[in-house]
Amino acid sequence: MILKYISFLIGLTWSYSLIKTQSIFSKRTGLIFKIFISKVSWLTFLVAIYFGFKNFSLQSTLVGVVVSVAIVHLGFMFLSKFLKSKFTDRQLIFSKNFFEYSLIVWILYYFIY
Repeated sequence: MILKYISFLIGLTWSYSLIKTQSIFSKRTGLIFKIFISKVSWLTFLVAIYFGFKNFSLQSTLVGVVVSVAIVHLGFMFLSKFLKSKFTDRQLIFSKNFFEYSLIVWILYYFIY
């Protein structure tokens, strides 16, 4: 039972972290991310909540959702502070743009080939 609940928490945290990641990208890349990844993540998040309702009590499911959302928000906050302390704004913008364009190229490559 514990293993089931831990897998439930991991599934919620994973899917919500992908949903939260969408807010980092620019509008152009965010649109691509929203179409291809975020829709699946929302579906996964909702299915994980349904799995929780089906296998655990309402209270356990709600606690799991709150804990997962809190973990993701705290993780993003600490990661943001860490990156800002280690890199300059220019380096962060460059790496963000590089990652966005790499994502666009990867998606285009995936659909062309």
